[in-house]
Amino acid sequence: MDKIWETLKAIGNDFVQNTGLAIVRSVAFLVLGLVIIKIVRIIARSATLKSNKLDKSASTFVISILTVVLYLALVIVVVSSLGFSTAGIIAAFSAVALAVALALKDSLASLANGIIIIFTKPFKKGDYVAINGVDGLVQDIRLFNTKIVTYSNEEIIVPNSEILGNKLINYSSMPLRRVVIEFPVPYTADVDALKKGVLESISAYRYVVAMPEPAVVLQDYKESTLLFSARAWTPNENYWSTYYDLREIILQKLRENGVEKLYSKLEVHMYEDPGKSEPGTRSEKEDA
Repeated sequence: MDKIWETLKAIGNDFVQNTGLAIVRSVAFLVLGLVIIKIVRIIARSATLKSNKLDKSASTFVISILTVVLYLALVIVVVSSLGFSTAGIIAAFSAVALAVALALKDSLASLANGIIIIFTKPFKKGDYVAINGVDGLVQDIRLFNTKIVTYSNEEIIVPNSEILGNKLINYSSMPLRRVVIEFPVPYTADVDALKKGVLESISAYRYVVAMPEPAVVLQDYKESTLLFSARAWTPNENYWSTYYDLREIILQKLRENGVEKLYSKLEVHMYEDPGKSEPGTRSEKEDA
């Protein structure tokens, strides 16, 4: 009985001095690590949100990556404090990461492009863009895809891997946009008076800026009409209002100058063959 007691006492002492101490130390590391992670996230969130170089999407991404790294480091510290070898854990994690990377290579390509988009900022939330034949307002920029809402209120999800690999047009990147409206004019019209009237009308429009100056130019010669182009600059946010209003203004000026309706004309000229006799007559040769 004394031997059993001594054995249990030895096991208890060993547990307290070794295993028990390791468990207490690991719990302490875990609690302390969670507190440190929370403090670091608060500081990082405050710093990124105040930064002028990072938008909301980039700030969220930075905080997410930092959180993952901190939690991974905490797991390694806790496991190491329990007496386990961290080399095996790191090797297993590397093998799993490689398998995941091979299985999700397309998704990882979108993720990589998402990171590039967030930090290079080819467009931002609220911009009007055209991507691979899809145009609309950028609603949200995510790590794997970008959400675009069209003017018909259709939601389109575009994978980030397709964005940087195709032609991208950002219509909102510049403060001014040029409105170009083409209109036909007949050759018989008073071109000088019409050009002057159209130019004065578009120049007086409220959203058209004075510099660069508006212009009305002869763009092309068509078969039955002259093709003119009215060009004016307007603030980006007023582009569509300016575009449709100027179309109505130009139409009104065309009507004021007598240009009501233009259509292609086909002129047919009939000529009588002098050598052909009319019905009911005979030629001189027949009379002879």
